[in-house]
Amino acid sequence: QAQLAESGGGLVQAGGSLRLSCAASERTISSVAMGWFRQAPGKEREFVAGISRSGSTPYYAGSVKGRFTNTRDNDLNTVFLQMNSLKPEDTAVYYCAAVPTGDYYVTPTTASDYSYWGQGTQVTVSS
Repeated sequence: QAQLAESGGGLVQAGGSLRLSCAASERTISSVAMGWFRQAPGKEREFVAGISRSGSTPYYAGSVKGRFTNTRDNDLNTVFLQMNSLKPEDTAVYYCAAVPTGDYYVTPTTASDYSYWGQGTQVTVSS
């Protein structure tokens, strides 16, 4: 089992930055790949970023590449999503997710690949 808790969401103006955190309990994140997804009202949940167990292969959706940075700190049992140059279209509830894997370098990108989910944190970007 893994319990995930996101934090760091909020209201920010376009062009601003936020840093989301996802803290895991009950299980060390060193054994899992981690992902970030988001869901805007009336839209499907979409992949934002993911990071492998090793941390060496972060992967990003095209819409956020170059603006968002996904990192992990296994000692803190936490992953981070640094979001810069935010746009109104980034407004959504952001979820972190985890999946145990024996592969140090895989980064799943679909929601069905993940086993554990946080409750989400709201990010609102005003124009």
